[in-house]
Amino acid sequence: MTRLLVHVEGPTEEAFVNEVLSHHLYERGFTSVSARIVGNARERTRRGGIVSWEIARQGILSRLIEDSNRISTTMVDYYAMPLDWPGRADRFAQAASSAQIAENIEQALLADICANMDRNFNPNRFVPYVMMYEFEAMLFSDCDSFGHSIGRSGLIADLQAIRDDFDTPEEIDDSPDTAPSRRIETLLPGFQKPTMGVQAAQNIGLETIRSECPHFADWLERLESLP
Repeated sequence: MTRLLVHVEGPTEEAFVNEVLSHHLYERGFTSVSARIVGNARERTRRGGIVSWEIARQGILSRLIEDSNRISTTMVDYYAMPLDWPGRADRFAQAASSAQIAENIEQALLADICANMDRNFNPNRFVPYVMMYEFEAMLFSDCDSFGHSIGRSGLIADLQAIRDDFDTPEEIDDSPDTAPSRRIETLLPGFQKPTMGVQAAQNIGLETIRSECPHFADWLERLESLP
């Protein structure tokens, strides 16, 4: 039996895991796939986003310890990630490609968790994943499906123009004005990420997302190899 717990940033990622990712992984042999938002409600509200690494680490370690047969992973945005997360403030990483930035942080997260578990801990039980730069980037994997999914076919050309400026959706940058979510909200004020975003992801499909987002594809492949 292979059980998977995904530590996520917020309700959008939680819904994506429960409504999209879990079905795919069940077909690949997982017996349980669930999502858990890192930090408690008070901590998330106070910060307004992803919590500090100290808080996140505590939750990850607790779940790994309480169930020695469960695998844990993360699904968190690089955008607005606190600088205390391992690897986040690495100056070298900031000059690297988006994929290298994510991989550097993931390696640092794994090293930190392993250092805080006992010597018998199997590092394959923790598979960190950092999204570059936000969940919304994946929605640019198929702008036609995205536009139709949110009932705004008139925005398809504008969405595609954004997508065409980058080699992959994962490279759409993290400036406060040009992050994926900001670009979408500029075109569609009032965009509801938890409902519209997840519905769009469902319609786009995991196979299209993985074909367009290589770092996401690597993570999904690693998960698929675990059962």
